[in-house]
Amino acid sequence: MRSNALARTIVGLTAVAGIAAGSLATASTSFAAPAPASQSVVSAHPFSALTTQNFGLNTAQAENVQRFLAEYWGYTDGIDGQLGTNSWKAFQRCLAQYWGYTGAIDGDPGTNTIKALQRLLKDSYGYTGAIDGVAGSGTQAAFKRFAG
Repeated sequence: MRSNALARTIVGLTAVAGIAAGSLATASTSFAAPAPASQSVVSAHPFSALTTQNFGLNTAQAENVQRFLAEYWGYTDGIDGQLGTNSWKAFQRCLAQYWGYTGAIDGDPGTNTIKALQRLLKDSYGYTGAIDGVAGSGTQAAFKRFAG
């Protein structure tokens, strides 16, 4: 599983470097061509973005969350302090069980995931804001308290 993630990361970084190099090679100081009206991208290999969303947690705090998820919610990836897709899938299982999350267990910490997280944080970790699905400063502060 980790070698697949490493391979996707390397491919992604290579693509970004290639795009950046191509953009620099074709750039002109006197004229930039306008962007085409519409673009169509066809990919032979579907991929997903390798992103993490720690919502203000530092690495040590995110590692604490991952240990909690590993112990109780079926998280099996490494304890690396990066709350990625599999961390959020495990967290969504917790939120679905106890905090009213009804969305897909897809690892995307979107609005519904954040609303359920806010309900958890309001119950026991001092969150006083609205259940609005926005991970603002109040949500992040309470999430840090949750992460210990």
